[in-house]
Amino acid sequence: MADVIIHGAGEERVSGRWRADVALTGVYEISRVLTVTARLETKLAGVLGFLDGFLDMRRGIIALLLPDGTPALAIGSEGDEIAARQYFEHLPERAIGEIVVTRMPLVVGDVAVDPLFREWQSPNAGAPLGEDEVCAFIGVPIKDRDQVVGTLTIERPWKRRNGARFDEEVRFLTMVGNLVGQTARLYETLAHDRERLITENQRLEKALSNQSDPRNIGKAGTGGSVAKIVGDSRAIQAVLQKIAVVARTNSTVLLRGESGTGKELFAKQIHDLSARRAQSFIKLNCAALAESVLESELFGHEKGAFTGAIASRKGRFELADGGTLFLDEIGEISASFQAKLLRVLQEGEFERVGGSRTLKVDVRLICATNRRLEEAVAKGEFRADLYYRISVVPIFLPPLRDRPGDVAILAREFVKRFNREHSTNLSLNSDAVAVLTSCYFPGNVRELENCVRRTATFAHGDHIAAADFACHNNECLSATLWPGGIGVAATVPGFAPLPVINSTRPARPKPVSESIPSAEEHDADPGGSVERDRLIAAMETAGWVQAKAARILGLTARQIGYALRKWDVDIKKI
Repeated sequence: MADVIIHGAGEERVSGRWRADVALTGVYEISRVLTVTARLETKLAGVLGFLDGFLDMRRGIIALLLPDGTPALAIGSEGDEIAARQYFEHLPERAIGEIVVTRMPLVVGDVAVDPLFREWQSPNAGAPLGEDEVCAFIGVPIKDRDQVVGTLTIERPWKRRNGARFDEEVRFLTMVGNLVGQTARLYETLAHDRERLITENQRLEKALSNQSDPRNIGKAGTGGSVAKIVGDSRAIQAVLQKIAVVARTNSTVLLRGESGTGKELFAKQIHDLSARRAQSFIKLNCAALAESVLESELFGHEKGAFTGAIASRKGRFELADGGTLFLDEIGEISASFQAKLLRVLQEGEFERVGGSRTLKVDVRLICATNRRLEEAVAKGEFRADLYYRISVVPIFLPPLRDRPGDVAILAREFVKRFNREHSTNLSLNSDAVAVLTSCYFPGNVRELENCVRRTATFAHGDHIAAADFACHNNECLSATLWPGGIGVAATVPGFAPLPVINSTRPARPKPVSESIPSAEEHDADPGGSVERDRLIAAMETAGWVQAKAARILGLTARQIGYALRKWDVDIKKI
């Protein structure tokens, strides 16, 4: 057994209480508590709850300490963090210091007579001691490798006439302390990584904001951090007109649309056109963070609120006070966090994590989602009251397929950006523009930008031609993501076209063997309507590009031209 400091404990051991299998069961249950997905405070409270029944203790405290010895976090078996902190600070300093300095467990057989606890009385001790009972104090260090990062202490009643030694309890609590220390180290590592990422993100946002020019607000094609909306189609202009009207108010806006439609850019445009443009525009992706981290990110935290919280920190709501807060992927937050967010939206007030002071903020909220929130509300996955709170002014962003006239404009803009970043002088020729306009890009503007950048990277000359695109080299990545086209690329050599992604799944193109009418079909269809229908279907799937339709049907370009003339099919211009 490890060394232990014992003050006034009896010599007779209580028989039958501690066996190896009982201790092993206890360690197993504690490890289960510490491995669940929850806040550190919740896990430590669960550990104390288990110890309460396992050891018949009166009170237990887990305290994680800062380098100066003050408690960063104190959790008590009663569940009240404030009372736990007060109790820990009331404990004799010499007793805690002895555990920390010696890095050894401490056992006091009777706190009523021990010099370490002279003039000490346990506050709110709970159930009174029985006849002939005394209160023992057991404390073990919580270690991170060889460093003491906290203490686990309990008060345990025992009958003096029976005598007691607490060597088994000490051994068990030491193992629990080691498990808690490992868990605390993991949370501290995660906290440091989060702080580093936040600091880097704030540095980048500041660098971008320093490049902004207020004169560029609302102008397409301008640089800086001002929102940049490119396009002159009726669909996009209708959205911009709505934004210009909404920006003059403080109404909450819900941006809805498919992934890749540029919801963050539109949110920035609303901020730039509003009266809050001189204040901060703060953004947060709700889907990228766990619930415990999300709460700290939005509401901030006080010093010592959790392991790694070495200083107080403002949350996104405070940083956005007077300005705009953009919450992306709002439909992904958990049900429990929805209730916390609803209170802030209704009352405009909240408390930092680990704090008790109520803070009030004036924030214009813009949310975004690509989920069908109405269906989520009907299924009970999203609170109806929160839905009505954030969907004051819903704005639907059109997918790229509904604004085909903007594809060429966007593509040329992306080429310009590529040229600025890489000091090149690339341009799109007419064939390249035709290839882009014939595709529907289910990934929307984001996919279009990726396609242009990928093609510009591998371009052979100063002009990007049709042959430079991945779809002309049987390397179109998006084709494999289209549910209706899975497996078609392997069946049809050179398969590349991207279909329109509607609310209903599009018809899957037929393999080559099915695209050419059989002899039986010719006999059953002497007029050739089957062959003509398949020819038209292939042309529609290919965006009326004959070369692509020929690849779908396994024909040559000359054969597809002959078939179009044979069946008198008019070529549509898209």
